[in-house]
Amino acid sequence: MRWEDFRRSDNIEDRRDGGGGGGGFSMPGGRGGLGIGTVVVLGLIGYALGIDPRLLIGGAEILTGGGQSQNMPFDRDSAPRKTGAPADEAGQFVAAVLGDTEDRWTEIFRKANQHYRAPRLVIFRGVTEQGCGGVAQAAMGPFYCPADQRIYIDTSFFRQLETRFGSCAGKACQFAQAYVISHEVGHHVQNLLGVLAKAQQMQRGVDRVEANRIQVRVELQADCFAGIWAHHSDRAKSMIEPGDIEAGMRTAAAIGDDMLQRKAQGRVVPDSFTHGSSAQRQRWFGIGLKNGTVSSCNTFATDQL
Repeated sequence: MRWEDFRRSDNIEDRRDGGGGGGGFSMPGGRGGLGIGTVVVLGLIGYALGIDPRLLIGGAEILTGGGQSQNMPFDRDSAPRKTGAPADEAGQFVAAVLGDTEDRWTEIFRKANQHYRAPRLVIFRGVTEQGCGGVAQAAMGPFYCPADQRIYIDTSFFRQLETRFGSCAGKACQFAQAYVISHEVGHHVQNLLGVLAKAQQMQRGVDRVEANRIQVRVELQADCFAGIWAHHSDRAKSMIEPGDIEAGMRTAAAIGDDMLQRKAQGRVVPDSFTHGSSAQRQRWFGIGLKNGTVSSCNTFATDQL
């Protein structure tokens, strides 16, 4: 992946030298703290790059806070935050990919006579506070919080793509990492377009199985939006190199619900899917990559996911 000439975004908060928090966190609504063991279990099930997986616990929907980002308060600690593009290689890569998503989505929104408001991306190590309540922990995997319009990434997850999931190796992992970031940016785009709020409304009053089916459509659309970014970035920068697409597809397969469930519990329960199967995630990333249009990513208008 050729990313060196990407513009570096300044919408980065580097908390790797700060942070705080303890060995557990409080759930919204006053639930007690959860130990790290529970968080690890959540990581196994919800490592699939979605919105805050903590919100899967206790019936709290994953879309809590969608469409309310202007009014929903959140706490801040007093730890200093470094802003702007970090100087280290990992920080430079994240800032470069985020910067290119900003440029590409700004162009897409402008053509539709809309204004794109970029998200902020928080890099942390281990644990940090986050705007959807409680703290973010590395075991959660990357996620987007609609309440504060921030993406949270512990960059150790990038190493997991190679060492744990085995979806890429060497330089080819860079495109897989960019797919991770652009998927979370895809959730931000959904937030701006009102998709998250509408999906949340659809989930009200339905049972868990139907709510999960709606969530799958949300996640597959974010995969498709990641493909849109790759489509336009390659046209603008010729950034895709041999092996990149294959690495991205292997990553999409490795984080499919069926693959994760099979590894975690030895069996697959489709009614509990929240992100889609490996084949579905690959398909929708490919649709966005091929077509490059938001209209092609309408996962809510098809019976064939």
